Amino acid sequence: MRAVVFEEYQTFPSLKDVERPTPGPGEVLLKVAGSGACHSDVAIYNDFTADFGPPQMAPSFILGHENSGWVEELGQGVTGISKGDAYLVYGPIGCQQCRACSRGQDTYCENAASMRYLGSGLGRDGGMAEYLAVPARNLVALGDADPIAAAPLSDAGLTPYHAIKKAMPVLTGGGKTALVIGLGGLGQLAVQMLTALTGAKVIATDMKDSAMRRAEEAGAVTVAGGDDQAAQICELTEGRGVDAVFDFVGVAPTIKVAMSVVALQGKVTVLGIAGGKYEWDFYSTPYEAQLTNTYWGTIEELHEVVDLYKAGLISPLVTRYSLHDALKAYRALQAGELDGRAVVVPHGS
Repeated sequence: MRAVVFEEYQTFPSLKDVERPTPGPGEVLLKVAGSGACHSDVAIYNDFTADFGPPQMAPSFILGHENSGWVEELGQGVTGISKGDAYLVYGPIGCQQCRACSRGQDTYCENAASMRYLGSGLGRDGGMAEYLAVPARNLVALGDADPIAAAPLSDAGLTPYHAIKKAMPVLTGGGKTALVIGLGGLGQLAVQMLTALTGAKVIATDMKDSAMRRAEEAGAVTVAGGDDQAAQICELTEGRGVDAVFDFVGVAPTIKVAMSVVALQGKVTVLGIAGGKYEWDFYSTPYEAQLTNTYWGTIEELHEVVDLYKAGLISPLVTRYSLHDALKAYRALQAGELDGRAVVVPHGS
């Protein structure tokens, strides 16, 4: 079968022929419906080295951690799953024995250091291919929902959803505000989720006009980047500051903006992985304001994200690419040419 393979550190991936996987005990083989291209993939092949980055993600392996597909074959011991049914894949794979994994939070597996990989497309072969083998436990049923459009939900949907749920204590009640910084695939879904799940005024900011217009269509008030960005955001909160800020970029200037507009007892969550730094001091930080980060989410939360999708409350913006053009998707992603998510479709359009 054809697949997009990460073969060497700091080297662009290759499209090549590889052996079709066979599902092991407790696993399912999926005919891949869609696989989302993510900035995390770019970090894997562009930024990581033998000395920098998780050792569980050393080359080589097939990329793609945002995956959906139709059941093609059942491994030994798998029951209750029918061939042809559509599923979304929970990407992280932990030891499945520790406390974190027992609550479906493989992202924080206590035994991650001893694992051979961190997930599908993260050290273990992922879904940028015609077929994908995954643990049956990691499947979330899609029913009649479109699995191709749903593929980004496994990360671009789950990641903001987890962060928003964690921030609910500061968003509960009247007169609350939320700020979304960065309106790519994750940021756009965050706007939709905040609108669907809270009564907060949602403010969104980005450098791209097209991204801000799309956020406005989802119910956000937008502020363009610039020297008066923070002042405009504070004005929209009537000087109180923002109760919950979600930074999907994570460079030093965006974290600085987030911390400059957060309210007393507010919360800033950095989800972008750009590695920006922030210098904290007691006097310039609003009292009891939190600065934190999150990583992905739980299997249970992915079920909830799918419920929102099936109810029509969230809808990823998807640009489809054939597997033949998968490398073009990654080049477009790196160049910042995409609004929303690039999804590679190995079988048909």
